Amino acid sequence: MGKFKIKSGDTVQVIAGDHKGSEGKVLKVLTDKNKAIVEGINMVKKHMKPSADNPQGGIVEKEAAIQISNLSLLNSKGETTRVGYRMEGDKKVRFSKKSNEVI
Repeated sequence: MGKFKIKSGDTVQVIAGDHKGSEGKVLKVLTDKNKAIVEGINMVKKHMKPSADNPQGGIVEKEAAIQISNLSLLNSKGETTRVGYRMEGDKKVRFSKKSNEVI
């Protein structure tokens, strides 16, 4: 289990792989697998059996996990940046290393 600088709700850009250049919002971070689920990226088709929740069944499209190392955080200007931590008063905050602003 690792510590990641990308958290749920962050806007990220894919920097490597099939979806390179795509942007989206992080829905969930899977710390045990070093992966994240990003909204609208890495869509896969899943065949669902009929159930109480989905009585019709059929083929459902959903997001699959993508490796955290293939993601880069976007700052407020929409450019990729690395993340650092610093203390502001007695609070630990994340900041953009490119623009030096608090995320």
